[in-house]
This record gives sequence, structure tokens and C-alpha cells, in this order.
Amino acid sequence: MATTGKASPRDRLLDAAAELFYRDGVSIGVEALCRSAGVSKRSMYQLFDSKDEVLAASLERRAPGYAARLMPGPDDAGTPRERILYVFEQAEKSSTAPEYMGCPFLAALVELKDPEHPASVVARAAKETLQEAFRAQAELGGAHDPALLARQLMLVFDGASARAGAKLESLDGLTVETVRTLLDAAGVA
Repeated sequence: MATTGKASPRDRLLDAAAELFYRDGVSIGVEALCRSAGVSKRSMYQLFDSKDEVLAASLERRAPGYAARLMPGPDDAGTPRERILYVFEQAEKSSTAPEYMGCPFLAALVELKDPEHPASVVARAAKETLQEAFRAQAELGGAHDPALLARQLMLVFDGASARAGAKLESLDGLTVETVRTLLDAAGVA
């Protein structure tokens, strides 16, 4: 789908990158990216040094909105347990959309396999932010080992995201129930 309108060439490139890389993977060529964005290759290379930088910038730009859709807001009431469960409820809701392909940050990490790739650095930071949010809520909720629980929650989140994104699993409350069991075992009220 071509991106047009009054958006700047940079914004059009980032919008197209977010869509194409998420839908088709990071192997999308520069020509396809530029064609979709309605931007010349020359313009792309004036704005970014490489396609890798476009991918990293598109993930970085996407991170705040992705987190805002998953996480309860800072002023939202709720116990730490409810705040953790909220993330999984939102993930389950998102997974029912036909265009859902899983967590874009996990997908980039899995596809790239290079921890030093600029997009891997951005994606890893997004995953670490979510894990830290889980850890903080687990600590507030009285978990026996908040860091371990946060790691376990990430495994559930990433596993559910990958399976639902690959259309192997319909989550239908599965992740929420799994997380309830983890929270109970960890002593989170």
C-alpha cells in the first residue's frame, strides 16, 4: 500500500517501513520500500545511511504507541496484579485482528539474529522496557522473586505473540489464565 499525502519523505519512509517490515519481514528491498513510501532511493539515502537505519528508526518510532496500547496508563487504578493482567488482556485483543503478525520487536529480533544490528538494539530495548515494567509491578505486588517472575511473564508474552502471530494459536484467554497461575505461584496480590 503506497503512502502518500502531505507527510514528509522521512515520515512516509518510516510509515512504509513499519508496515512492510511487519507484514513481509526485514528482507524487503530498498526499491519496494521507496516505491511504497513514494520516495526516491536518493532521498532515502539522504535521510538515512542504510535500510538498516530505516528499520531501526521505524521500530523506535513505533515503540511508544505499542507500549501505550499494551500498558495501563500511569493514572489508571488497579493493583499490580491487575496491571500485569491488563497487558495480557490487551495482547489477546490485539491478536484477534486479521493483520496481527505478533510482536514487531520480537519478530525483528528473531529475523535479524544479529544483536548488534541497529534494529536489534531498538527491539531489545523495547523488550527490556516491558520486562522492567513487569518486574516493577511484580515487586509492588509482593512477588517472591520479581525478576524471575518478569522473565517468566516475558516468556508467556513472547510465546503467545509468536504463536498467535503465526496463526498457530488462538489465545482466547489462554495467556491471561497462564499469567494468573504464575502470579498466584509468585505470591502477587
